[in-house]
Amino acid sequence: MQLPFDSNHYDLRPRKIIGVGRNYRAHAEELGSDLPSEPLLFLKAPTALLAPGQPIVRPSGFERVDHEAELGVVIGKRARHVAAADALGVVLGYTCVNDVTVRDLQKRDVQFTRAKSFDSFCPVGPRIVADLDPGNLAIECRVNGEVRQQARTDLMIFDLPAIIETITRVMTLEPGDLIATGTPAGVGQLWPGDSVEVEVEGIGVLANPVVGEL
Repeated sequence: MQLPFDSNHYDLRPRKIIGVGRNYRAHAEELGSDLPSEPLLFLKAPTALLAPGQPIVRPSGFERVDHEAELGVVIGKRARHVAAADALGVVLGYTCVNDVTVRDLQKRDVQFTRAKSFDSFCPVGPRIVADLDPGNLAIECRVNGEVRQQARTDLMIFDLPAIIETITRVMTLEPGDLIATGTPAGVGQLWPGDSVEVEVEGIGVLANPVVGEL
C-alpha cells in the first residue's frame, strides 16, 4: 500500500510528532554525547510539518542549522501500553523525515523543543508505504547532490518495537501521529540556496529547497 502523505482517506495531520534522539551510535559520538540507556524522546511542534518540494526556512542569527535524515513512522490506530511484540500492529506505514535542527539552540537549551520546532523544520513524504521491514532499510541524505548521511536502520540502538513500547507507556498514540526514529551520523549545515534530499529504501525521495528567513 502506498499513500500520499496528504491522502484524503486518512487524517494524517499528526497531533504530535515524537522524535528519538541519539538512536545511532555514530551520531551520538559525532555530537560528543553519551549513549542513552533507553529511547530518548522529544516532541516537535506539528506546525513544523512541511510538504515535499516546499522550502525549509533557515532562521537568521544562528551558527548551525542541520539536516537529519530519518525513517518516519505513521501511526494507524489508537495505542496505549503496547508491548514490543505487538507494536508493528499499530503502524499505518513508513515515510521519510528530515528532522531539521538549530544545533546551537539545542546545546544552549539542553532540551530539544525550540531547536527542532521552527516552522518548516519537519519535511515529510513523499508517500507512506506499508509492508516494509523498518529494521532493515537504507537511509541516505544528499545536499546539492553530495551524499552526507548513509546508513541502515539495523544500526539503530533501539528498534521500532522498543520505541513504540516506550512511547505508549507515557502517552497515547493517535492515528496520524508521526514518529521520527533517529538520524545516523553525518548531520551537517543547510544554507539558503541548498537542495536537500532524504531517501529511504522502498519509500522514495523527499526533496526540499532551503531559503533564508525574510
